[in-house]
Amino acid sequence: MWRDREHSETIPFGIAAFRIGVYALWPFGYTTVERRDAGAPSCIGNVLWLVLAGWWLALAHIVTGILLCITIIGIPFGIANFKLIPVSLLPLGREIVRTDEPFATR
Repeated sequence: MWRDREHSETIPFGIAAFRIGVYALWPFGYTTVERRDAGAPSCIGNVLWLVLAGWWLALAHIVTGILLCITIIGIPFGIANFKLIPVSLLPLGREIVRTDEPFATR
């Protein structure tokens, strides 16, 4: 949905950051799936992302998810934070799809 198929030579980290931002804005009704056509550049980019930004983003989602799950009102938002951990840890080679799509694999 938020993948630029025509301009694949654009900045992949910027696209991944935009993908995380849009998914964080409203994660309800969406899920992430791994793209099977992602190759070695995605793997190398994920390693760079993990070292530079991914670990602290995932840690922040874990902490805020736990804090939000303390209250009854915050439980849905805490669960949404836990859904953001995989895409914030390793965003390249993932695609965000609606959960009601018939071919969305989890």
